[in-house]
Amino acid sequence: MLRMVPVLLVLAGCESTHYPAPVIERTPPAARPAPAPASAHRAPDQRPDVYTIKKGDTLYTIALDYGLDFKELAEWNNITNRNAIQVGQQLRLKPPPSTVVTAPLKTAPQAEARPLGSALPAPAAPAGDAVKSQPKAIKVPYSDQAYAQLSAAAPIKTVVSIPAKVEARTDEKPAAGDEDDEKIDWGWPANGKLLGAFTEYTNLKGINITGKPGQPVFASAAGKVIYSGTGIRGLGKFIIIKHSKAYLSVYANNSELLVKYGQMVAKGEKIAEMGNTDADQVGLHFEIRRFGKPVDPIKLLPDQPPA
Repeated sequence: MLRMVPVLLVLAGCESTHYPAPVIERTPPAARPAPAPASAHRAPDQRPDVYTIKKGDTLYTIALDYGLDFKELAEWNNITNRNAIQVGQQLRLKPPPSTVVTAPLKTAPQAEARPLGSALPAPAAPAGDAVKSQPKAIKVPYSDQAYAQLSAAAPIKTVVSIPAKVEARTDEKPAAGDEDDEKIDWGWPANGKLLGAFTEYTNLKGINITGKPGQPVFASAAGKVIYSGTGIRGLGKFIIIKHSKAYLSVYANNSELLVKYGQMVAKGEKIAEMGNTDADQVGLHFEIRRFGKPVDPIKLLPDQPPA
């Protein structure tokens, strides 16, 4: 019996090779969004501190290319006329260091302690430290006059010097964590047929969605409107929404803009009406940018809604 055990084991091993491989159900690629590459999501912020203006640049294009609010960019560089920038001029792309204002420290008033029956003031304690004054113990023969004098004596208070509060003033809001910056609940900005695909090597830095004149355009995610106007050629009437420190979205070629600069919007809120300003046909040009760099919206959006 002991000699047959290896033989049986060998036979069992041979038979196991004849089982078919398991079959795994897979969703067709067209029915699910392609996963975004890790570099498109987790790449660090590599924007420079300073940018040198080139021919053809405007304050609006620079702000868009680096994912910034154009008004903040102008403020950081003390620019009052946004159309008066010059080639070769250097712009700060990050806010200047915050200024810390410290309130002067107040010294505590000197405390005076007078022993019972003495007319001379006690020596003043040094300012800045906690000052405590206590009466001296003096034996006085009992009399009605001494008792009345002791009862009428005012209690001596303890004076404590408290440093003034030091306040740090800054106009910056605490930066959100990198993980929170990536958690954006994206949705489609409009219903329609996709026309053209994203590519970072041509001028099509987003996607185009065809539609009808006046068709509603929705905010793809919650955020703050940092531009609403016609400041960049080729985008017509467009809107930029800032969603986090990393992400913003662009809605271009609209016929009507329904939100203003500084306005907070919710995901799915109507922000514009579809049109063909600076475009050959009616539709929406939509972009998603991370730190100013365009990324493929299809890899971030859910399944496309019906046209």
